[in-house]
Amino acid sequence: MTATRKHSTPDPAATWHDPEALSALRALHRAGRLAAEYGSVRSLLSRMPVADLPAAGQLLARLDPKEVCRHAEVPVVTVTVTGHSTVAGLVAPLTSELARHGLLLEAKVSPYGAYLQDLMRPATAGEDQPQITLCLLDAHTVFDDVTVPWRAEDVEAAARARLSLLTGAVRTHQQAGRGLLVLNTVPLHRRYTHQLVDLRSRARLGAVWREFNSGLLTLAEQYPGVVTVDLDPLVAEGVPACEPRTAQYARARLSDALLAAYARETAHVVRARLGRTRKCLVLDLDGTLWGGVLGEAGPGGIELGAGLRGEAFQEFQRTVQQLGAQGVLLAVSSKNDAELVRATLRTHPGMLLREDDFVRVNANWKAKHDNLRDIADRLGLGLDSFVFVDDSTFECGLVGEQLPEVAVVRVDEEPALHPAALLADGWFDLFELTEADLERAGRYRTETLRQEFREDVGSYEDYLDGLGLEVDLRPPDESEIARVSQLTLRTNQFHLATERLQAAQVSAQVDRPGHHVPAVRARDRFGDHGLVGALFLRREGEVLRIDNFVLSCRVFSRGIESACVAAVLRFARDTGASAVTGRYLPSPRNAAFASFYANHGFAPVGTDPDDPEAVFFRHDLTDIAPAPAHLRLHAAFGPFDGDPT
Repeated sequence: MTATRKHSTPDPAATWHDPEALSALRALHRAGRLAAEYGSVRSLLSRMPVADLPAAGQLLARLDPKEVCRHAEVPVVTVTVTGHSTVAGLVAPLTSELARHGLLLEAKVSPYGAYLQDLMRPATAGEDQPQITLCLLDAHTVFDDVTVPWRAEDVEAAARARLSLLTGAVRTHQQAGRGLLVLNTVPLHRRYTHQLVDLRSRARLGAVWREFNSGLLTLAEQYPGVVTVDLDPLVAEGVPACEPRTAQYARARLSDALLAAYARETAHVVRARLGRTRKCLVLDLDGTLWGGVLGEAGPGGIELGAGLRGEAFQEFQRTVQQLGAQGVLLAVSSKNDAELVRATLRTHPGMLLREDDFVRVNANWKAKHDNLRDIADRLGLGLDSFVFVDDSTFECGLVGEQLPEVAVVRVDEEPALHPAALLADGWFDLFELTEADLERAGRYRTETLRQEFREDVGSYEDYLDGLGLEVDLRPPDESEIARVSQLTLRTNQFHLATERLQAAQVSAQVDRPGHHVPAVRARDRFGDHGLVGALFLRREGEVLRIDNFVLSCRVFSRGIESACVAAVLRFARDTGASAVTGRYLPSPRNAAFASFYANHGFAPVGTDPDDPEAVFFRHDLTDIAPAPAHLRLHAAFGPFDGDPT
């Protein structure tokens, strides 16, 4: 096929952003249809210029979450906003930022200066706890304790005292089990540094302030349920830290621009908390990973490595390479000749990313959205795990229209701006990087070998028989706790009770009497899948309860889930249980497994009194089906320690 110029197809819009998107949102608001048509809001926000998002948030913040949920199935995130100064200005930008990710904010704003009381207040029985507490700190957090005249040493004493107080408050908050706590580092304003006229004292003040911020960042290392958003990178990019008039008259001591930037960072934290981290980055080539059109210029004529623009494209590849080294799967979707692309990836001296860095290279003349579907099918991932990057407004618009689950990032003609565009939304942010993340790309490459084997055998049964699959169930060791937590946070399809657990919560269940948390590991003739699932079991009298069961999408339809259930049923019978119950809580993404327990010999026995949407199933242990014959099962649940009740 003759190569065609990359941008020969007319773009449907002049730019990627739609300046009329805010007007469309306002029209829905004026017509009183914003709650009823909330399903369209995410699309409007995705096309909205960043500067318009706070105004959009003002409209969305007026909606009643209950009214929205009557019309749309959207996760509601409950957030308490507290701080040292006036913090109500955060609600509008945070509302729009969460809505961009398909989430609905239900916010409670605490009174002025109530942050210490909020953090240290003991949890009350029956009280609805927020999922997340945002505690906004500003320079007055320290300087309110400093009297004139002051020296750097006075600020040091005040900062250390305030950090000690905050540390105690954070400890109380976390020990009470009151959800995720988000803090922030505090910008140091020039108005303070330059009140000191000697340069040595000014330098000392800077060191003191950095020590205070370092202490705030360290709190996130000490407590798994704490995140500290670092505001320094935002201020370094030119976001003003403070607006003097609103700071003085309204006691709003973080600027609106900084609150908006903080809201975006916080939305990424919330998304990671809810398991909505993306896994796969799919890249265009011409104009994205290199300059020029490969089919016209040939490998020697593209911009890469040499010259200012060539160096800029190479720097973007470094950014992509860094993400790939941390477990992000890399793939290509390009309208190009496949052999020419592969030769360029293998031999071009300016390429930092080579063919082996990609789990899939789709270079052909098909539509980009069809290529994305193909990559998703071959990797066994949902489209909501994908981020697509292209420099064509037309291609970005078409993928966004055809595949709304895919996050679309448009990069423009200036390659020096490509890294910022890719990183702006923190699509791949995690709470903790695990060994499984670092090994992910290798495991997905191995999956290609399995698919080739599948295509060579006559039936799916022959494929399973030839895999040589082994399944191992045993409690996780300490190094695997983070991986089990990550599975509960990020898995959405085979996640029967949709319970998100942090590492500390997993550890507590592992150590609790009467509880068992067998982790699921799998391997076959092609390689080791690693830790791919977990069950959360609890003994009550003569009944063994399966509180939750989570399994990675990488190993669906191979009988592993059936083997796990068979092992649990045998364990229950061998330890004197009379029945096993399983809990299924419907979610928008686990509906395919609603009948899982029924298909494995369980009978429905009612709903959960605390959550009427959750359904209980019961197995009486009279007829236990064996594990599938095509796999070998090893199960060790740990010692039976009886009923803690």
